[in-house]
Amino acid sequence: MNYNELGIQAIQEENYEKAVELFTKAIEENPEEAIGYINFGNLLASMNENERAERFFQKAMTLDEHAATAYYSLANLYYDAERYEEAAKLYEKAISNGIEGPDSYFMLGKSFEKTGQTKLSLPYLQRAYELDSNDSQIKLTYAIALASFEMFKEAEPILKEILEAEAENADAHYNLGVLYAVSTPNTEAALYHLKQAFTIQPTYDQARYVHDMISLRN
Repeated sequence: MNYNELGIQAIQEENYEKAVELFTKAIEENPEEAIGYINFGNLLASMNENERAERFFQKAMTLDEHAATAYYSLANLYYDAERYEEAAKLYEKAISNGIEGPDSYFMLGKSFEKTGQTKLSLPYLQRAYELDSNDSQIKLTYAIALASFEMFKEAEPILKEILEAEAENADAHYNLGVLYAVSTPNTEAALYHLKQAFTIQPTYDQARYVHDMISLRN
C-alpha cells in the first residue's frame, strides 16, 4: 500500500493529521505525479483551507493536463465559492478528460443554471438523469429546468417519480402543484400538491402563497 492509499485510509478513519503527513510523503516520493497533489488538495478543501487547496489542484493540472479529478475538484471549490463561470469551464474539462458518473454533468448543468444559462444547462441535466435516474436531486433539478421551458409533459412524470420514491418531498409537491396550476385546468390537483408542500414543510411560504392565490381565484 502506497502513501496515497494510506492517506485516504487515514481520512476514512478521520485521522487528518496523519493524512497530511502521508500525502506530504507521497508528494516528496513522487513530486512529478499529480495524484498526491489532488489528494492533498481534497483534504485541504474538506478542512476549508480553500486557497491552499486551489494551489494544489492547479499544481496537479500543470503536471498532468488530463487529470480529470483535479479539474473536477477545483470546479467544486469554485462552485462553492459562487465562481460559477470558472466552475463550468472546469467541469467541462473534467468531462472531456474522461471523468465518469452523473455528478460532473449535474454540476455543470447547475453552474450554467446559476449563471442564468438554463438553456445550456438542460442537456447536461438530462445526461445526469440518464446516468442516475434514482437521484432525487438530479431529477428535481432536471424537471424544474424542463418546466421553465414549458416542457410540462416531460417534467410531470419525473416529478411523479420523485414522489413515488419520496412521498414527503416538499419541493417535488410544490413544483408539481405549480405545473398543474400553470399548464392544466386541474385546480384540485394543483391545490392538493401545494398544500402537501407546506404541510410537510410548514415554513414553505411560497407554496402557501401560491395555494392561497389559486384558492382566491376559484
